[in-house]
Amino acid sequence: PNSLNATLSYELPFGTGKQFLAQRGFLSRIVGGWQINGFLTARSGLPFTVTSSSASLNAGTGTNQTANQVLPNVQILGGIGSTQPWFNVLAYRPVTTVAFGNSGYNQLYGPHQINLDTSVFRDFSIREKFKVQFRIQALNTSNTPHFANPAANVSNLQLNSDGTIKSVNGFGVITSTIHTGRQYDERELELSARFSF
Repeated sequence: PNSLNATLSYELPFGTGKQFLAQRGFLSRIVGGWQINGFLTARSGLPFTVTSSSASLNAGTGTNQTANQVLPNVQILGGIGSTQPWFNVLAYRPVTTVAFGNSGYNQLYGPHQINLDTSVFRDFSIREKFKVQFRIQALNTSNTPHFANPAANVSNLQLNSDGTIKSVNGFGVITSTIHTGRQYDERELELSARFSF
């Protein structure tokens, strides 16, 4: 439901014609002309549906069966990893009768995602019409993992006769990350040069 995108581009105030080190000769040439950039993305978690096996519904393949919600409110626990569920798994039960489940579609949200990409640019003039731009880019600068939604098939939940959990078999837990438009989720560093004329 919420998404924020923010960009920053700032030319550092060093070197010829700038506020600092404007008349320092060689040092001015080294530190001058650098530009830093940043792109921040922050968004709420993605919605997901708690499902159940559609075998009891006998409605054929392709039928999406939701789970039965047995608690009025579903507590978000915020756990990450195979031993800590993201939400209270006892709030749902598998559908065992010839009926649709009573929970809604996309009623829960997964983990929020925050990502920061940064870069540093510098232009070097070779002649009047020729320039080389040197770039250093860091994608996912903070190396923050972006977690996927939890496994949401309540039919994997196994209960004891007294209603306590025997085994979750992955139900309600998060064990993977998702990509945010790149091939990998971890930090990526890129060095590049662009020649313009």
